[in-house]
Amino acid sequence: MNPEAFSISDYLNQTFPCDCGKSHSTSLKDVDISSEAVEKLPYYIQKNGHRRSFLVCDANTYKAGGKRVKEILDKAGCENSLYVLNQEDVVPDEEALGEVIAAFDRSADLIIAVGTGTINDLCKFISYKLGLDYFIVATAPSMDGFASDGAPLIIRHLKTTYPTHIPQVIIGDLDILCKAPMNMITAGLGDILGKYTCITDWKISHIVNGEYYCKNIVKMVDISIQKVVGNIELVKTRDPKVIGNIMEALVLTGMAMGFAGNSRPASGSEHHISHFWEMKFLFEGRRPVLHGTKVGIGTVAVVYLYKELAKMSVDFEKAHRTVQNFDYGQWEKKITATFGPAALGVIELEKKAKKNAPETHAVRIRSIEQHWPEILEIISRLPPVEEIEKMLSRLDAPINPRQVGVDDETVVDSILVAKEVRDRYTLLQLLWDLGIAEEMALKAADYFKSLQPKDRASAV
Repeated sequence: MNPEAFSISDYLNQTFPCDCGKSHSTSLKDVDISSEAVEKLPYYIQKNGHRRSFLVCDANTYKAGGKRVKEILDKAGCENSLYVLNQEDVVPDEEALGEVIAAFDRSADLIIAVGTGTINDLCKFISYKLGLDYFIVATAPSMDGFASDGAPLIIRHLKTTYPTHIPQVIIGDLDILCKAPMNMITAGLGDILGKYTCITDWKISHIVNGEYYCKNIVKMVDISIQKVVGNIELVKTRDPKVIGNIMEALVLTGMAMGFAGNSRPASGSEHHISHFWEMKFLFEGRRPVLHGTKVGIGTVAVVYLYKELAKMSVDFEKAHRTVQNFDYGQWEKKITATFGPAALGVIELEKKAKKNAPETHAVRIRSIEQHWPEILEIISRLPPVEEIEKMLSRLDAPINPRQVGVDDETVVDSILVAKEVRDRYTLLQLLWDLGIAEEMALKAADYFKSLQPKDRASAV
């Protein structure tokens, strides 16, 4: 496995023994990111031996690509049926799952998702449960879940990633992708920039907890990031090569998740913050913000906090005392107040994970103190927060939570409790372990207050 020399096609239909001790492989058969790629859809259907397709899209993605896909399949004589979710802002919850299943054509042996995040996640989950293959025809390069083997769904009000399978075929037609709304393209960029922080989280957890880590997977992700940020000034021109690079990076990071066996290479503290904001918006009945947009802002927050942490003189004795005084009852009250209807699921997760138990903290804090110089060295490799802000701002993408309707109190809460949505070690748990989570949460809120973005218009 040679990430520095490989393209996407080199990873397909092969198994790679790796220095990390695992063998990496993907069941993804074809990725076609090219002009007029959607015209080849009948070929891929026939190549994989499918007889009848069930197409799923929403009101927006029907216009962007669903109508064209239907026409192409009809013209080629490929049997199909189409279901369009009428909502423009579909939420991947029980209601949407039930709606698609109720409309499902039982004679179909293939599900084709035409869309991006939510449509992909719904079709991925349903096809997995039904034992069917699925394809994805992307309508925007907006998120990194195309090639991943997990489906983030909101079940009982809690954002949870369910194990699924990956698509057989990914179609990224550049003629469609280049016409995507610019805020969806910059959302994809935000998701890619989030890899800076999630990889940092992963490296630190490897040192602190001995968590599995693969340097070749990290190389895959790093190369994807650099390929995109190296031409970031051309994104606004909708240059097909640049848009193709974004789509390739999103697919590759999804493949990296499959290689790792979880979402570690693509999701860390910046995603936990995004998930918390997403759930809060749902509880309040507010219009959702694009996933990658939230991740981009979350990345600004996490890079800022990492850089501030590196400047501090950490008092490890204070960290011991702070956690020894941890009040589970007060924590449960805070979770109930901040997570609302999702609180029960969060509390149950902590009972199993015991992330905040004094005995598990005692083991971690000894490891953190022992490896502190290494942790600081890892943090030093992150780009300056100003660099992340500049990359987003030059494309008119939000960099401040206020730009997407997230207030100061929610910023503070997200630093304090977003870590509870997953049993995964990240910066947010590290701050808690060091006994400085509240102090740093207030710092983050003050930092965003001080930012004066050129354009405060919401780019959601």
